[in-house]
Amino acid sequence: MLRLLCLIAFVYLSCFAANALAQEATNPVTLTLKSSEALSGMSPLIYASYLRPEGLEMVKLGGYSPDNGVTWTSLPDIPDFDSNLPHGYRRESFPIFVDHSNGRIVRVVPSMDTPGLDPSIIEPPIALETYYLRYRVSVDDGKTWLFDEQIIQRGHTAENPFEGVYYGKNGIFMGDVGSQLIRTRAGKIIIPAQACKLGPDGKLWSPGGGFTYTDVIMVIGTWTDDNRLDWEISRPIEADPTRSTRGMIEPTVAEMPDGRLLCVMRGSNGGSKDPDYKLPSYRWFAVSEDGGYTWTAPEPWTYDDGTAFFSPSSMSQLLTASGGRYFWIGNISEENCRGNEPRYPLYIGQVDPVSLRLIRSTLLAVDTKRPDEENVYLSHWWAYEDRATGDIIIAGARYGPRYESHTPWLWRVGVG
Repeated sequence: MLRLLCLIAFVYLSCFAANALAQEATNPVTLTLKSSEALSGMSPLIYASYLRPEGLEMVKLGGYSPDNGVTWTSLPDIPDFDSNLPHGYRRESFPIFVDHSNGRIVRVVPSMDTPGLDPSIIEPPIALETYYLRYRVSVDDGKTWLFDEQIIQRGHTAENPFEGVYYGKNGIFMGDVGSQLIRTRAGKIIIPAQACKLGPDGKLWSPGGGFTYTDVIMVIGTWTDDNRLDWEISRPIEADPTRSTRGMIEPTVAEMPDGRLLCVMRGSNGGSKDPDYKLPSYRWFAVSEDGGYTWTAPEPWTYDDGTAFFSPSSMSQLLTASGGRYFWIGNISEENCRGNEPRYPLYIGQVDPVSLRLIRSTLLAVDTKRPDEENVYLSHWWAYEDRATGDIIIAGARYGPRYESHTPWLWRVGVG
């Protein structure tokens, strides 16, 4: 009887603590821009992650820092899987993910095996047919990598790595760096990815009339005893092509205190079926209640008062911070956008973990176009919570027109 009473008390206290944490996370914070500074070179903090569940050690591809990113030592790729690939093959860099429950590091490697392809071509059209995913695992803090293998759904093959994905017909790839891996409390590793769509004729299909069209797919991994991941996938998050001309793009995911997963995505207007950009340029969201396997149909994401807002087709990031708080970083516009434009201002705001909406009163404009600038692109940044200060660090650059120039930049946001 005593044991039963203790168990009941433990469950009650756990629920009470979870509810208290959720309530605290719902209370709006005050965000302030503590600093905004130009740098002489890209910040060493870009793509860096904390190596341990606690402490200030950091790691990234090619580097280790013992002191919160102040100083760095080199971490060369051992073994070097990439230097002797045939000409035209690509192995792209994507930020590493540290599983703090076991210390393993996962590196997803977006790949193409395209002999003779000019390596200087950025986003070649053939990528939509040939992109696929590989991964590597380190168990010694990134000093060495155990293997380099294709990510293949359980029961599938290299030619048909996932349900609905066929090598050489439709590619599967990562979004921008906001599409970061997460580990759920159930122990699953989730890769937020996107796959091109095939039409009835088995060829690339763009039902919305855009240059590209993708569904979002969560690639879900379970650790095995040999330091590999056993891969499954979610049901796709499919857009209505009459509402988003390029489908769902560049998912970013966070797990809420009650176990629900929130996915925020970019859509798009424009293209042959919307040449005048009349479709509303919404940000989109979907929710999973079963650990990422199935999702609600995507709908426009809104403020906590129910108002939808305009956002260009650009990357964004959900950031899980201490104290059970969640933040979203991305572009918000006063007027309807035109496809990818404008990629300013850059905002950060708090996400309500109950309603899953963006708390409007917390929005902070981090940066925007200046009167003397032709244009500015505030995208392709990297954000994380500084453990030493509790600030949100945004490392990146202020890009000039058409990304032809850039000034490295670092923003620091205080959370009060």
